[in-house]
Amino acid sequence: MIRHKQLRIAFCNTLCGLILLLTAPFLSVAKEQKPTWQTIVNNGSNKPVYFHAWGGDPQINRYIQWLGEQVKQRYNIELHHIKLTDTSEAVSRVLAEKSADNHDAGKVDLIWINGANFAAMAQHSLLAPNWAQSLPNFALTNPDNNPAVTLDFGVPTQGMESPWGQAALTFYYDSKTMSAPPYSLAELLTWSAQHQGRFTYPKPPDFIGVSFLKYALISLTPESLQHLLYQPATEQSAALLLPALWQYLDTLHPNLWRKGKYFVSSSTALRRLVGDTELSLALTFSAAEIPAAVMRYDLPTSIRSYAMRDGSLSNIHFVAIPYNASHSDSAKLLANFMLSVQAQAKKQQASIWGDRTVLDLSLLNAEQKTLFAHPNPHPSSLVLTNQSPALAEPHPSWVNYINQHWLSRYAVPHSVKKVLK
Repeated sequence: MIRHKQLRIAFCNTLCGLILLLTAPFLSVAKEQKPTWQTIVNNGSNKPVYFHAWGGDPQINRYIQWLGEQVKQRYNIELHHIKLTDTSEAVSRVLAEKSADNHDAGKVDLIWINGANFAAMAQHSLLAPNWAQSLPNFALTNPDNNPAVTLDFGVPTQGMESPWGQAALTFYYDSKTMSAPPYSLAELLTWSAQHQGRFTYPKPPDFIGVSFLKYALISLTPESLQHLLYQPATEQSAALLLPALWQYLDTLHPNLWRKGKYFVSSSTALRRLVGDTELSLALTFSAAEIPAAVMRYDLPTSIRSYAMRDGSLSNIHFVAIPYNASHSDSAKLLANFMLSVQAQAKKQQASIWGDRTVLDLSLLNAEQKTLFAHPNPHPSSLVLTNQSPALAEPHPSWVNYINQHWLSRYAVPHSVKKVLK
């Protein structure tokens, strides 16, 4: 009996040892998937980060340069800002690398992204998953009480993105040439008829141009049908909702700059037209861009910013790490610093960028909260306490439908594109 018991014990010990031997590699992989933050600091320091981000605004570019100086001091990271005209350029690059079986030496370490570009990368498994929530500073966003930081145009981020800032569609006008700007989409139609040639918007797929079209689409869609805008677009839903937008634009376009036959290519070009007094009204998604431009004398001192009373298209923008990034741990260090109190407070300053923070200020101490207080704002600044309702971004699939149909109806002739850049 004792011998049989000893044999059973020996057998169990042998079997357990075999199981441990066979499962050891998988256990080590599991541990590798959840490294400590100190391990990430050790692995990510002393390396470069290739940050692919829109480079169309000098003010934002200077802020990214400041980020580089900070992570250089902290981690000896060399930040390389790869300036994009459109985020889709980075998406295409990562997709091409995947097609070429480059699964671990990608040239893109971090991307400034949201909306349709995020949806496309997530759909094709081009992003590293489940890393954002491991950033120490991510807790400062209070995700349990602020679910917007884990949703990108209504699509769950699943830890593939770290929030960076939030913004809303902002209009600005020359108070010297007009005393009362239009405060709704309907008023804009009336105002443009009375002030022909004094307003326009950038041509899609420019982000600001598409944002204006999304704002218009939401405003023109009956409340009973608006739920369709927050679901994947289909041929049926597009055929139901888009005609109201085209009808509105057909009426608006003849009253636009150059009678709506030609469109500028970017918000920067739009701002130049206001600075040259060709336009009296324009729009941006970066509210702080306006006072900064006034202080640089790119815009007249009579410029004022405001939000439409029928709603402001609003969203959170993020950074993401491609699945094959060469320096993913270094990118995490940068993303975590982007969420720091110091970096978020500096970014919200109107003279720096003016991008609103994604941090929950109630979690900060009194000293930290003072960093976000900005007394005596510039006269051209948007009042952050405005009563404009926040309009959530439609599902990203609507962007393709809007772009394709707009271009087929209103596209700029090829011969004049160069003139408008």
